[in-house]
Amino acid sequence: MTDWTRATAAQMVAALKAGDVTSVELTQAHLDRIAAVDTDVHAFLHIDAEGALATARAVDAARAAGEELPELAGVPIAVKDILVTEGMPTTAGSTILEGWVPQYDATVTRKLREARMPILGKTNMDEFAMGSSTEHSGFGATHNPWDLDRIPGGSGGGSAASLAAFEAPLAIGSDTGGSIRQPASVTATVGVKPTYGGVSRYGAIALASSLDQLGPCARTVEDAALLHEVMGGHDPMDATSLNEPVPSCVAAAREGREADLTGVRIGVIKELSGDGYQPGVEQRFEESLDKLKALGAEIVEVSCPSFEYALAAYYLILPSEASSNLAKFDSVRFGKRVEKGNVERTMSATRAEGFGDEVKRRIILGTYALSAGYYDAYYGSAQKVRTLIQRDFAAAFEQADVLVSPTTPTTPFKLGERIDDPLAMYLNDVATIPANLAGIPGMSLPSGLAPEDGLPTGFQILAPAHEDARMYRIGAALEKALADEWGGPLAAQAPELEVAK
Repeated sequence: MTDWTRATAAQMVAALKAGDVTSVELTQAHLDRIAAVDTDVHAFLHIDAEGALATARAVDAARAAGEELPELAGVPIAVKDILVTEGMPTTAGSTILEGWVPQYDATVTRKLREARMPILGKTNMDEFAMGSSTEHSGFGATHNPWDLDRIPGGSGGGSAASLAAFEAPLAIGSDTGGSIRQPASVTATVGVKPTYGGVSRYGAIALASSLDQLGPCARTVEDAALLHEVMGGHDPMDATSLNEPVPSCVAAAREGREADLTGVRIGVIKELSGDGYQPGVEQRFEESLDKLKALGAEIVEVSCPSFEYALAAYYLILPSEASSNLAKFDSVRFGKRVEKGNVERTMSATRAEGFGDEVKRRIILGTYALSAGYYDAYYGSAQKVRTLIQRDFAAAFEQADVLVSPTTPTTPFKLGERIDDPLAMYLNDVATIPANLAGIPGMSLPSGLAPEDGLPTGFQILAPAHEDARMYRIGAALEKALADEWGGPLAAQAPELEVAK
């Protein structure tokens, strides 16, 4: 293979073991690709070429010496800038943290280093993960490689775009209400939100602690599974971390490629379709259902009536928790400082200058929802809706092994189209939010290009809590059926970007 940036992570693993390529060659190929196209894509906020190549050289030397190495050793990776990285800038997409270089690693960052994976750099994101388009980054928007005039999703648009632009074979994302799955949908990549607590959040800058979850981003289901097993596992540094074995995601994905789905019940969520869903998105979703049915699966319709209130509940719970979590960025403990005399004026000026409009909007909303006299009416009521949503999921999983829906109601919209309409922006996450409220795992994989505009659509698979492997098996089966029709993974068919001058 001459262009290693087009290879899957699994192909890179095999080639490294066979001696067909070195980690230095893989890493340099991706650094060269970043240099060639990222001026236009803007997937990265920081590139660590020196650190990535040093890791790659060490891996190559260890392999030459016959040392036993982790499975993904030598395969490069991009990291969403929400994870703290020792010796590398971490901003969470906000100018209030511009220039901050942490003195420690997040647990997931440490696991990547232990897996001997060269970290290419930190990817762009909506400020503090608040957004659905990566237009709310304090450092400029990321562009979708399928159409540079369109959004790459959010808040993890940088990670998804780095995959779609072939700047990285793997990436880390975080998902609070769909920030892994929604960018995957609009960039024709694969994104997975594990069961809440399945991946440590220690060292991930918090947005909404009861909703946030780190997860893998890739171009194939198997690659996502390989990364999931590196990231997952119990962490005593995270009080919400599950003390249980990492799911056998890789075995499930590989089994899925050969799977007969006879006896598997696929539940189509009635409430996640219809009004507001683009016809081409629904068409590709129905075609994917036909593929699953042809593999032997039984398709059933399930109803989750409380989903009607999920968006409203989410946008009370998230701002409330964000208001609390972001209080520490006050010019005294964390972040930049704008001197204005006394502490109160300095704090006010710092937060006014350091936070963007969307962050300010959500802090104000959350502070109001938590204020005296309103807590029960807003935040308390939203938590009750959350319980109803969890009960709806429990009832639906009695009727089906997994639940499915389109990942997003539309294909990627144009940059600037919804930036001044927060409600329209929030509606983009209507299908992904319920999984975060319930803490269950979810996956998005490509379901084809919408006939109206030729842009990517996504197919979402949801599984019961702790059953992450189940969605990998079914996702891999669907991926193979669709790839047989497309002549290969859809991500590999992205239009070639013009090289930046």
